[in-house]
Amino acid sequence: MAKMHSKKKGKSKSRKPILDSSEFGKGSEKLSKDEIAELAANYARQGMGPALIGERLKKDHGVKYVKQATGSRLVKVLESKGVKADIPQDMRDLMTKAVRVRRHLAKNNQDVYSRVRLIRIESKLLRLSRYYKSRGVLPSKWKYDPQQAELIVKGKA
Repeated sequence: MAKMHSKKKGKSKSRKPILDSSEFGKGSEKLSKDEIAELAANYARQGMGPALIGERLKKDHGVKYVKQATGSRLVKVLESKGVKADIPQDMRDLMTKAVRVRRHLAKNNQDVYSRVRLIRIESKLLRLSRYYKSRGVLPSKWKYDPQQAELIVKGKA
């Protein structure tokens, strides 16, 4: 809020502590870059998203920061192992929200607040899709469709 409501510049970058290689595993268990990448790929094949994989690596294996341990972000590690999601996780989460709100509106069509919320969620989806199209993550002909989103969400669950 400092940047928005004052003339100060605000802070950039996260201030994560830099760990040395001896801290990448729990106690006696020291994990190498390849072992961490393989664990992440196995979790992704089980259907976990990147956020859940990072959480699992932190809790079960003591890998605090995947980027510091492997030298690249978790999504890049998964891509190098051949496990790539067709739709990015943040977009999939927004689609899940939109599908949930649409189901709610089908039962409660008088709910104006949820209707406005759905409009906001879908506008976020459209902005995000435009960003991913410009980066080449999504195909240029990709378009958000509520019925298609419901099928995607059902396929995930």
